[in-house]
Amino acid sequence: MDIKSASFVVSNSEVEKCPKSNLPEYAFIGRSNVGKSSLINMLTNRKSLAKTSGRPGKTQLINHFLINNNWHLVDLPGYGYARVSKSSKKTFQKFITQYFSKRLQLVCAFVLVDIRHTPQTIDLEFMQWLGENGIPFCIIFTKADKLKPMAIERHVEDYKNIMLETWEEMPEYFITSSSKSIGKDNLLNYIDYLNNNLAK
Repeated sequence: MDIKSASFVVSNSEVEKCPKSNLPEYAFIGRSNVGKSSLINMLTNRKSLAKTSGRPGKTQLINHFLINNNWHLVDLPGYGYARVSKSSKKTFQKFITQYFSKRLQLVCAFVLVDIRHTPQTIDLEFMQWLGENGIPFCIIFTKADKLKPMAIERHVEDYKNIMLETWEEMPEYFITSSSKSIGKDNLLNYIDYLNNNLAK
């Protein structure tokens, strides 16, 4: 899939105010500072469609972007560490869960994890929550340019082993690097495949 158009639609903290269209949605979420905004900009060929920041917790709203006029990319707030007050954190953790439980247009959630780190409890717990609530998801490993190929394989294998302790099978996963455009085609082709299946 080639992304020919990508435009900002709306930001909000209430699921009821998300776009009323029935277009398929793909939500991107991960721990703060995992490289989500950079990945979105890389996928869409835009330098600043999603606002990047060196400060974790920059995204604090549900952000909808219209892609190719036929699907929505949704940029969700990072969970976990963010330099915001406890009350703010509670508020947006609440609307994240509401988004996933109420948004019928959601086709798949992409959970971003930094490939350099061992599996983090907060990521595993979040994926467990998605599974328990019947929400389809894939894993996106980010920052692959920071590791050598053998190390990437080893880290993914470690992740698989941890996941398979509680899951029947490893979810679909993608290895990416925003700075090197690694994984871009695989990810977009997967979304294209899901969109085509919905149309049947």
